[in-house]
Amino acid sequence: MTAGWLGQSLVVLASVGMLFIPGMIALTCVGLRGLARLAAAPVYTVFATSVSALLFGFLRIPWSPVSWLVAMLIMLGIAWGAGRLIKLEPSPEVEGWRRRALMGAVTFGAVFTAWRLVTYIGEVDAISQTNDAVFHMNAVRFILETANASSLHVSAVVGSPGFYPAAWHALVSLIVTMTGASITVAANVLTLMIGLVWVLGVSWLAVIASGSAAVGAYAAVLAGAMQNFPLLMVQWGVLFPNALSTALIPASIALVLVFAERAGISYDWRSLLRWVLVLGVIVGALALSQPAALLPWAAICAVWLTLREAMSPGSRRQLWYRAVFVLVGWLLLALAWVLLAGNTSGSHWPFFRSREEALLDVVVNGQVLIPPQIGISVLMLVGLVVAFRRRSLWWMAVSWLGLAGLYWLVAAVGNEKVRDIVLGPWYADPYRLAALAPIAVVPLAAVGVDAMMRRIPFRRDVSADRVRMSIGLGVLAIGVLLVGLLRPVPLPSITAGTYEEVSRYEASARAYLNPDERRLLETLGDLVEPGSRVIANPSTGAGFGYFFSGVDVFPRNWAPPSDAAWQTIASDLNEAAADPAVCEALAQYGEPEYVLDFGPGENRSGRWVMPGMTDFVGRDGFALIDRVGEASLWRITACDG
Repeated sequence: MTAGWLGQSLVVLASVGMLFIPGMIALTCVGLRGLARLAAAPVYTVFATSVSALLFGFLRIPWSPVSWLVAMLIMLGIAWGAGRLIKLEPSPEVEGWRRRALMGAVTFGAVFTAWRLVTYIGEVDAISQTNDAVFHMNAVRFILETANASSLHVSAVVGSPGFYPAAWHALVSLIVTMTGASITVAANVLTLMIGLVWVLGVSWLAVIASGSAAVGAYAAVLAGAMQNFPLLMVQWGVLFPNALSTALIPASIALVLVFAERAGISYDWRSLLRWVLVLGVIVGALALSQPAALLPWAAICAVWLTLREAMSPGSRRQLWYRAVFVLVGWLLLALAWVLLAGNTSGSHWPFFRSREEALLDVVVNGQVLIPPQIGISVLMLVGLVVAFRRRSLWWMAVSWLGLAGLYWLVAAVGNEKVRDIVLGPWYADPYRLAALAPIAVVPLAAVGVDAMMRRIPFRRDVSADRVRMSIGLGVLAIGVLLVGLLRPVPLPSITAGTYEEVSRYEASARAYLNPDERRLLETLGDLVEPGSRVIANPSTGAGFGYFFSGVDVFPRNWAPPSDAAWQTIASDLNEAAADPAVCEALAQYGEPEYVLDFGPGENRSGRWVMPGMTDFVGRDGFALIDRVGEASLWRITACDG
């Protein structure tokens, strides 16, 4: 396993360069330095990449590394001009031993988070054995074949053109075309990059919120300690876009706080332009990654702004203006919330906990039946006490209450309007909302560690601070390593009340897509004529066929069509030689020439049994083309002539 990942070192380095270099150059132009520049760089790069993909799609410019590079140069020119126009002074940097300790902690956090992800994924070319992976992988193949990574184009892979956030897919396609890596390798490497983005972002947010490099360092060490994120988004779904967007939220919050601190909030043209540019980049990055991420980001920023304005001195008129400004902000957030909820398919999940159980879940960080995470929960509770006692940190405590409240609603409240409107942007999926918890928990836990270390009786000088920070980081690192080594991270099932001990990336004989089936899919391009259509039961893993081979394997999603023609095919295809209705149904799907037999399927949630798409041996109208183990490919001859 390790050798496989090490063999992709150049792919990893290229991915780091792609994700960080454009953003770092652009943010240098507007005055960010040090950790701030590193942490915020992916926000800018994701924005610039996904907006460029949209424009290229509209202008019919092919999506490629060359066109992307040209777009980045143009966007950097705009960033340089914006930096001169808004004239921000360079941001202050952490210096000396504090800087070294902070960057050491970030390095530890990044390596530990990457290790947790790698040990769950397994082999570098492993594929997530989940329904959502079928769409995401096929979408990347579609981008590569059509040279179009626009968020208005990518969903056409399943025949339903419209908006779908394609930032993740665009980034994976760039890794593939820049390095020659396979789609699976590129997707897994980008997962590691998401872990790095998360560690940098949550560490920077902790620094900005507390004003302390020590708190930022503690947050970096703790960043990968919770199962909730980023690991849970790799286990569940698989929710690649949610993982990317959630990883961007901490840095996006910190960007708002930094620009407000350095430039203030006023109504002159320079300030308004500055905020239009900053908020435009953040909103674009989050919306084109996964729009639901806009809501926690905006809500946390609104909480911070409300408390900031409420605690700022001023005349009665100034207070009135501030109140109106804050009220308008909350109204815009409410409007965005309702609009996003209305543009999803509503609640897909029932509540599954009592109200008392859900409350306990958020206190011990045992969301979605994750075993209680006691260590970080104790630190979080200490941090909450500190935050409630320190006015500058009130917004962190209120933000934790808000995120905890969202989870409590999704876990314990069955009211349909609450689930459709309040929770609808996340499909009332408790796993997605559980993944948001670390945005508040990790910084608060870091504040808690810092408060506990300050109780150690040392002299009040620089050397004492260094000793405290060294002890705190050392103890935390050991604790995190022990948790990582000794605590299992099975995926909990809220519906069955059970745990999946085996990784969903493991390609066993009983997996969604077993090794024999994968080998057959990988060779399809050599077995069928160019332009041929192959049909299959997608819920047997055959839905991955297009992504692996480039052959038109239909359907390209995990769920089959629901019309009468497909029902006929699903139930009676193997009787095509004796039933003319089957050939008529096949004609409605482009007269496919081949069919994959991966068995009849399964009768459970997210799976379908299709008895007509198996058992072709000895049947008239079908000719065996190839077989790998129990998986086979057949030519449909029943409808010839």
